[in-house]
Formats: sequence, structure tokens, C-alpha cells
Amino acid sequence: MEDAFARSVSEVLEFFGVDPSKGLADYQVAEHARLYGRNVLPQEGSTPFWKLVLKQFDDLLVKILIAAAAVSFFLALINGETGLTAFLEPSVILMILAANAAVGVITETNAEKALEELRAYQADVATVLRNGCFSILPATDLVPGDIVEVSVGCKIPADMRMIEMLTDQLRVDQAILTGESCSVGKELGSTLTTKAVYQDKTNILFSGTVVVAGRARAVVVGVGSNTAMGSIRDSMLTTEDEVTPLKKKLDEFGTFLAKVIAGICVLVWVVNIGHFRDPAHGGFLRGAIHYFKIAVALAVAAIPEGLPAVVTTCLALGTKRMARMNAIVRSLPSVETLGCTTVICSDKTGTLTTNMMSVSKICVLHSVHHGPSTSEYSVSGTTFAPDGFIFSSTGMQLEFPAQLPCLLHIAMCSALCNESVLQYNPDKGNYEKIGESTEVALRVLAEKVGLPGFDAMPSALNMLSNHERASYCNHYWESQFKKLSVLEFSRDRKMMSVLCSRKQMEIMFSKGAPESIISRCTSILCNDDGSTVPLTANIRDELESRFHSFAGKETLRCLALALKRMPMGRQALSFDDEKDLTFIGLVGMLDPPREEVSNAILSCMIAGIRVIVVTGDNKSTAESLCQKIGAFNHLEDFSGHSYTASEFEELPALQKTLALQRMTLFTRVEPSHKRMLVEALQHQNEVVAMTGDGVNDAPALKKADIGIAMGSGTAVAKSASDMVLADDNFATIVAAVAEGRAIYNNTKQFIRYMISSNIGEVVCIFVAAVLGIPDTLIPVQLLWVNLVTDGLPATAIGFNKQDCDVMKAKPRKVNEAVVSGWLFFRYLVIGAYVGLATIAGFIWWFVYADSGPKLPYVELMNFDTCSTRETNYSCSVFNDRHPSTVAMTVLVVVEMFNALNNLSENQSLLVIPPWSNLWLVGSIVLTMLLHILVLYVGPLSALFSVTPLSWAEWTVVLYISFPVIIIDEILKFFSRNSSGIWLKLRLRRGDILPKREVRDK
Repeated sequence: MEDAFARSVSEVLEFFGVDPSKGLADYQVAEHARLYGRNVLPQEGSTPFWKLVLKQFDDLLVKILIAAAAVSFFLALINGETGLTAFLEPSVILMILAANAAVGVITETNAEKALEELRAYQADVATVLRNGCFSILPATDLVPGDIVEVSVGCKIPADMRMIEMLTDQLRVDQAILTGESCSVGKELGSTLTTKAVYQDKTNILFSGTVVVAGRARAVVVGVGSNTAMGSIRDSMLTTEDEVTPLKKKLDEFGTFLAKVIAGICVLVWVVNIGHFRDPAHGGFLRGAIHYFKIAVALAVAAIPEGLPAVVTTCLALGTKRMARMNAIVRSLPSVETLGCTTVICSDKTGTLTTNMMSVSKICVLHSVHHGPSTSEYSVSGTTFAPDGFIFSSTGMQLEFPAQLPCLLHIAMCSALCNESVLQYNPDKGNYEKIGESTEVALRVLAEKVGLPGFDAMPSALNMLSNHERASYCNHYWESQFKKLSVLEFSRDRKMMSVLCSRKQMEIMFSKGAPESIISRCTSILCNDDGSTVPLTANIRDELESRFHSFAGKETLRCLALALKRMPMGRQALSFDDEKDLTFIGLVGMLDPPREEVSNAILSCMIAGIRVIVVTGDNKSTAESLCQKIGAFNHLEDFSGHSYTASEFEELPALQKTLALQRMTLFTRVEPSHKRMLVEALQHQNEVVAMTGDGVNDAPALKKADIGIAMGSGTAVAKSASDMVLADDNFATIVAAVAEGRAIYNNTKQFIRYMISSNIGEVVCIFVAAVLGIPDTLIPVQLLWVNLVTDGLPATAIGFNKQDCDVMKAKPRKVNEAVVSGWLFFRYLVIGAYVGLATIAGFIWWFVYADSGPKLPYVELMNFDTCSTRETNYSCSVFNDRHPSTVAMTVLVVVEMFNALNNLSENQSLLVIPPWSNLWLVGSIVLTMLLHILVLYVGPLSALFSVTPLSWAEWTVVLYISFPVIIIDEILKFFSRNSSGIWLKLRLRRGDILPKREVRDK
């Protein structure tokens, strides 16, 4: 029943055909179960394992590598090759792809736990009226039309319409659904609000929420998927994971690279058509196959096989650093997404605030000797922990608050006129409440005031264990006074009273809404001498002025406390007793902001990140909080910056767009509004981070580019998120954003390093094919260089230190290319040098080396006709391993020097020396040791077709390789100076990676 909230009790009962005094009959239960289904959230079918595996290979670069491996294997079979060398290249490629796929599958299988954990918020049992009898049944057996009784502590088993109050009031904590910081009073009347949100439906009890006060009966109107909790589940199911900015850029880069590779491969093959008939190949077809193998080798050289593994490793390193800062990353790519976040949509309750109601202000009458003067005290401490101090209006800490009469009686009243429980949970290491947040706040206040008559009281209390300390002072007052009678809170009186007895003295303590308590008081307690004086009109006006200041300007939730001496022997209370009270004091409480939030908000503003506070709470309370934490940036007028959900929905489309660009606060929202906000911001090309802790936040957390859950939040929110803040600290997000930006910078550096290295390999093969000289490098040698000598330094570049001004720059644009204009030119120059240096090493051995044949260059170009001509040298010299070994070694060494170039994008090695990143130095040393191992260990040198080099050959290798540092230093100099700006302007003809103007959805 969709509109039960708008129908009267009789209409709802009539709709389901149920008698409220008897409940459903068995035949009706069976019929309703058939019509409406069971009260369970249905389990969604999981993705088959084979589909998850195939999904990991749905990438263009991966497909090209698989094709290259298959072609390589096929050509080896055609040529009759056998042994390890025939299968080495395809085997290594497939092993790398299998490892990457395994990581992907593990990540995917963990992604859908959020849906399962929603079941934890369904109640286990319910007290149901059927066939005229109450019985306790499994909550899964409930059907629409069932009459259910709920009381304090009950978890609501289904969505239900209130039909009968069994106490004066019923209050429900529905923070997990709506984010409201206070419990909500429920009523029987129908809701007339059009477009009612969850907060407006005050006659509906929502599945998964908890009763904190009162007892009532209700009729079930929604079960399973047709509940508020079920709609959250459906919303999560329809939410597709967003592709991260870096993944987009890598995908675009892959597509671009694939096209370039295909073009170059075809070009190399076509350029050499004239050589197909060379006698060395033994026929046209074998010549065509030979150059096809070269084209395949070119593809292997151009594709950075290690890139996926290196990106994953760099992100994983970032997650370890972030874990040390209490930011636990559940999804690796989200680390990088943080770096370009432009908007943080932050839940208010429990994220910016502690979600622990606490007393922050106290107002009492000080004296009437020189006219009525009030005293105002502030209270520190923002959690349920009994840690905090009371300060006078001048800011002086009170050493013994309990020595002041009004504060002492406020502590007594707070402890005795109270139905809540405060206890310490050793497993979680924090203080927990049972009952109303406002009552628990009063219990904590009683602990902060302390006990009278002990000079060593504050330090003595601190010596207690956490368990004893939780309610030590409260227990003291409860032991001193015996409770005789209670008048529960009711909406018409707006107050609660309790009759207590101590040493043959009966006292009634009362608490309630200030307007109700003050109107019933005739006298007031003075704080200077403990005397009681008449409550005059002047004093009443002063108290009401303070009350309006607390409730209005400071948006505090206010309670007034009072007492009354009762006749001796009195054992019960009546409503008539609640008059002629003595006013004790006024307390103002709030869900306080976290202490570190203000600085975090300021850091976000400096970093160009907009913070939008999103809450189910009312507008005035949220606006007051935003003022306190600086979210409004000192604005006086909030119009255009603060909207309720209904106000925003009524705006025309154009005004909605403008409102989104200025919005700072979004109030009275329900889960669908949060998700709508995320989608609307994403349509404006914003990168959105959403924080939250409740079940109500889960769909928006999943939809956002990065969902951030609180460590103390619900399991559902955590599982739907990409990152969990272990310390619930909004400020941790700022540190995580800085880390995300640093990781992206390092990612760019190693991508550029790998690109320039691979450009070098392509240039090497392409130039060798164009010149018509023998194969410089064979595929297995290229694979070794790509995997080992590229992979280790590239990974170490991920350890480059964070720039000191990383949080002073604006967020990078989502469509910013990883490699663009001037930078691409730089790496083309470096890549070209790497390739030409490798060719130079190869030719040097044939033409100039003392250990080589010292051939004329023209002979090297005509090597393929050697067997058909008379020569003064043996044709077997072209099968010597020395030239390819020199070329491979030059390629390795020049790339090690190039790795040092990537310590910084623009800073010289003289400014940022190699030892600033010892991991990079270590990786270079390890890479060289591995290369030496390949050269000088017999079986390995045979496998890679290499041979040991002499010292003279090593010297030439170093001479040829070192200039890459000089070239990049010159290019960096241009980047840092005005000449570099001129070159950038000339070369900025579009980024090498395609840009997307409209955000992919």
C-alpha cells in the first residue's frame, strides 16, 4: 500500500480487511502471503565465475597481446621450432594476463556484499496479533495486514502504519534511514503533505529502525522489497559502478596505442615487401612470414605489458600509506579518483558531527541582589564519553562545578529524571547509549559536573576504569534517592517528572520544554548562595530571552529543569502536582561538530574542492552547523546556497543547474535525493565523493565516483563504499585527497617513463627494418626488457615524494590527458634517442668494434644477399650474438638513466638527486644485476640469445647511453623557462589522448 501515510487508520484497516482487536485469520495470512510475497529481501543471482574471468580480458591492449601471443606460437610451429624458446614468449604474455585477471576477479567477487548485509537490518522476530491471540513469530512470516505490537528496543520488522498508542508517546530512531540526529515522535493522524518524504511520514514505522521510547500497535503495509529498506536495495542494484578518471584515460590511451601499433605494423610489413624474395628467406612466403614476425615483435615492443601490473602496484602502495592515516581503501582505483575530486557531498550526522547529542550550554540565575543576573556556562566534550569540563562565561574552567548550587541540582535532576542508560563497550572501545540521545546527554552532563564534598573529585574519577566511570556519578545519585513514581513525557504537557525520596524527604524532579517548565514555576534557585527566590516577571523575561537565544541563534535543543518539595510520605504523582515548581536551570544541547572539521573544510576550499552538506535534518539546525564549521565561507545570506529537497525539486531546470553550482547545504533529503544529487553533479562534469554512514547513504555511496563510509557506520554503507574512514574523521578525507593527487602525479611519471621506453623500442625495430639491417632485437629480448627492466623502475617511481604544494593546486580536470602536447614531444625526443642509441650500439659492433668484423656499412645493409655473393668474411657473422647483446644492453642502460629523469617532471637532477628516492636507486641496481645474470649465466644467455660482454664493450654502452640525461635536462630547462612556454603554445594542437567533453555515464 503506497499511500498508507495519507489514509486514516480505518481506511488502512479496511483496505487489508483486518479487525484491529483480532488480527488476520489464517486463511487471510495465506492469501496475503500469495498476493504480497514474503518479508525478506530477495537474493540477487550472482555473476557466473566464467563471466567474471572473461570480463577481465575485455580490454583492447589485452586482446592485442593475446593475438600477438597466438601469432607468435603459430609462426613458431610453422617454422618447426621446438623447445623452450618456441613457447617462451606466448607463455610469458599469457602468465601476465592470467595474473592480472586473477586480481580483477577477486575484486569483483567482493563488490556485492552490501546487498547481503542489508539483511542484517531486518528484525528477527515480531509480536503479532492473529486469530485474536498475540504470539511471537519470525519477522519473515509477516504479511501486509498483520497487527504488530512494538515497544522500547524493538527493531521494526516491516513498514507499518500506526493504529494505536499504548503509551503517551512513541519515539523512533530512524537515523540509519534518514540521517536525522534526534529520534522522531510518531502519531496516528494521516499526513496531508504533498510529495511527502520519509521525514514527513510521521505515522509510518520504517523497517530496520528502532523504537527508543513508548509502546504502540501498527498494521503492516509493506514487506520485503516493498519497504523503505527494500527501495534502497533496488536503488543499489540499479547503480552501475562509475569508471574512474585514470581508467578512462588508460582505456583511451589503449585505444589510441592500438591504432598506432596496427598502423606501424602494417607499415613495417609493407615497407619490406621488396625483401620478401631475398634468398636468405628461402622464398616469398617465408620472407612474408619473417617480416610478419618482425611486425609482431613490434606490437610486443609497443605495448607496455607491465603497465596494468605497475598501475596496480602503485595504487596498492598508496593504499598502504593511506591505511596508516586511517583511510582504508576497498577499491584500488578509488585512490587515484580522490586526486581529481571536485565536490565532496558530506553527510552531516555522524560525519561532520559526532552523532552524539551533548550539552554545550547551561543558563542559571546567578543572583537577584542587584537586579536579576544570569550566569551562562559552556561545556566541553563532543561525545558520550564522560570527559569534559565546565567553563564560566569568561572562559575560566570550574575546578569543582558541584559546589555551585544550581549546577549540583542540575546534575541531580539529570541523573534521576532519566530513563536512558550509558555504558562502555570494551569491544568497540567507546561509550554507547540505550534510549533517547537527549537523556543520555543529560547523564553525561551529570558525570562532568561530578559529586560534591570531595576536593580530589576530578582526579579520583579519572582513576576509575572506563566501565565504572561511564555512570559513576549517576549511580551515586540513584543510590542516594529512591524513585517512587514517574509521570512519563506526553506531547500535551511536554515534560516528564519523577518523585524521589531521600532521608524522609520527598522531592519531585521535572524536565521538559522550557516554555512548559517556566510557565509552571513560581520560584527559582540562585547559584550564588543556594537560596530560593520568587520568579518575577523580570526574571521570567530574562530566562525566555536566553532560551530564544539558545534555540534561535545557536539552534540548540533546549530543556528546562525544575524541582519541588513534596509532602512527607507522598508515594505517587499526579498531573496536578506539576505546578508551583522551583526553576533550576536551562540546558542547551546539540549534535556537535567534530573538532577537526573546520580546518578540513578550509583545506578543501584552498584545494579547490567544494563541500556540500547533505542531511535529512531540518534546515535551521543544519545551517547553524554549516556556520560553525565554515562551510558557508562567512556568508550572511544563505539564500541560493541552502535548499531543502522539496525546494530544489520545485525549481525550473535552468535554475536547478545554477543552484547546483552554488549549493552548500541540502536538507530534508531521503536516499533517492542523495543519489539524484550525485547524478546531477556528475552531469555537470564534477567528480563527486560522497560520505556517509547509514543504510540511507548506501545507494549514493555506490553511485558516486568515490564513496567514503565511516568506520563506525553500518556494514551496508561500508560495503557500498570505495573507502572507509577508520577514525570517522572528515579531516582524514583531506589527507587522502593529497595522497590521491600525489599518486596520480607518480602514475603519470611512470606512464611517461614506460611510453618513452616503448617509443624507443618501436623506433629501434622500425629504423632497423627501414635501413634493411639484421634484426636488432628478437621478441624474447624485447619481452625481457619490457617486463623486468621497465617494470621495476616504473614501480619504484611510485615512491616519489609528495610535492609540498600538492593541496594548493586546483583539482585536475577529468578530461586532462595523461600525456599531452609539449610533454608528448619531450618523450618522443627521448624515445627517439633510446631507439637510435640501441641501433647505434648494434651497428657499432659490426663496423667499429675491435672484437667485431669491422664491415663496411654497405655490407651490413646487404646482409641478406651474403650467401649469393663472394665476400671476404663469413656470412655466419650475422648470426653472432654480440651485436644484439650490445643493443639489448644499451636499451637496458639507457632506460635506467631515463628512469632517473622521471624523479620529477620538470625539476633537474641537481635539485632532486637520485638518492631522494632510494627505492628507485635500489630497483636500478637490481635490474642491472638481473641483466648481468642473463648475460653471464650460461643457460640464461642461451635462452635469451645473448653472450657476455667485454669491458671495452661495456664502456661503449655507457658512452652511448648517458646522453639521454643531458637531452632531458635541456628539455626540462625549456619547460621551466619562458622558452618552454613558447614551445608549449606552438605544440598544443590537441592532446595525444582524446578528450571527452561530456562525461561518460
